[in-house]
Amino acid sequence: MKHLNSAQAKKRLVDGNQRFVDGTALHHEFHPHRHTKDIQDQAPFAIVLGCSDSRVPIETIFDQSFGDLFIIRIAGNIVALSQMGSVEFAISKFKTSLIVVLGHSNCGAISATIDECINKTNLSGSLHSITDRIKPSILPLINLNLPNHELMDKAVEVNIINSVKQLQSQSPIIKEAIDNNKLAVIGANYSLKSGAVQFLA
Repeated sequence: MKHLNSAQAKKRLVDGNQRFVDGTALHHEFHPHRHTKDIQDQAPFAIVLGCSDSRVPIETIFDQSFGDLFIIRIAGNIVALSQMGSVEFAISKFKTSLIVVLGHSNCGAISATIDECINKTNLSGSLHSITDRIKPSILPLINLNLPNHELMDKAVEVNIINSVKQLQSQSPIIKEAIDNNKLAVIGANYSLKSGAVQFLA
């Protein structure tokens, strides 16, 4: 595959999501034996840090196939050290020019964090390792007295933006690639209802 710059990579994702929404997907069936070369010569054109939610099949919603996307999934699309390391690996190994932080509507990790903040629910230590990274996005919103659905929607968006900022600022490798105009980091929000992805930049 020809190397894509960040604008070309984003357009490919935008076009793929539009096909998915329109029901004209090119990759609605996956046949591994037809993609032997792609498997041997991995060259993903975008990195996607997305949520683990089973309702968000990332290759499917962007209508991409084997070898197209380097995908990292974790509840709440948070940035922890292992996720950062995975992103740095993909940049260094494949020279990928676009990172997308993909959140989605009705995110369970966001909901659990809101519940913890408001109702002081008791979570396991392992779950705290996730919610503690989401709380900085939630806490400033709690006192705004937003209706539940507005609080949820706003929290999802702020959490995406905060993850983008962390990737941009906390990794020397990512920062150098951005400064050299070799990489862009953007946020995106997937609607479970419509199937559409809204890019935040």
